[in-house]
Amino acid sequence: MLTTTTLVVGATGATGKHVVLQLLQQSQNVHAIVRSKQRLYDLLDEIDPDSSIKFEKQLKVSEASVLDLSDDELKKATKDIDAVVSCLGHNLTVKGLWGKPRKLVTDATRRLIEAIEANQAERDGNCNKTKFILMGTEGVPNPAGGDDPRTRLESSVIFALRYLIPPHSDNETAAQYIHTKMGNPRLEWTVIRPTDLIDGAASKYGLFPKPQGSLFGGEDKATRANVAKSMVDMILTEKLWEEWKYKMPYIQDIN
Repeated sequence: MLTTTTLVVGATGATGKHVVLQLLQQSQNVHAIVRSKQRLYDLLDEIDPDSSIKFEKQLKVSEASVLDLSDDELKKATKDIDAVVSCLGHNLTVKGLWGKPRKLVTDATRRLIEAIEANQAERDGNCNKTKFILMGTEGVPNPAGGDDPRTRLESSVIFALRYLIPPHSDNETAAQYIHTKMGNPRLEWTVIRPTDLIDGAASKYGLFPKPQGSLFGGEDKATRANVAKSMVDMILTEKLWEEWKYKMPYIQDIN
């Protein structure tokens, strides 16, 4: 297996921590941008005791808020990487839902991609491709179409979320932005849309081209560890990546 280097943002989140650890467990290199290095270490050790020490040679941690980094700092962070995984999200607090930055996911996605493309331009295209994996939500429609029509109730709720809950609009805008990035053969992307998220160990998961069943009241679940597993599998398995690049797969656990 080739050794890759992946930049992870949102690494201290409930899904991001699993992405970091699973990559490290696969003998891959990780660069995580987090506001607290110690918090990341503590989270990794909670899942796998002493992992922060065991994998210290493979893990680089930069303490910063990704949107506070300058363009040059982002260029440096995205130089010579094989993949970027964004598990950024808004905290479920009053400040997190309605405070700034309201476009955290969109602005981070845009600036990271611009940094990747700036590095590629300096090399005049003489570089390996970069995979960009964005974590979305089940309620974000595919801008390219292909999803089943929503019921009137589902459509009404999504409409309300779009205008009343900024994080939902942010996730939609990020998906719309990344869909404009189809013309660069050295930048490939996917947006993973999990069903209802739960905690639990990694197991079997299924990927589907569109959401399955109703947006409300369904029994389908996706463990955060499985969402992370799907991302790691896409980074390391070229056949899987070729199947899902430029798409918005829906993920759920398979019992």
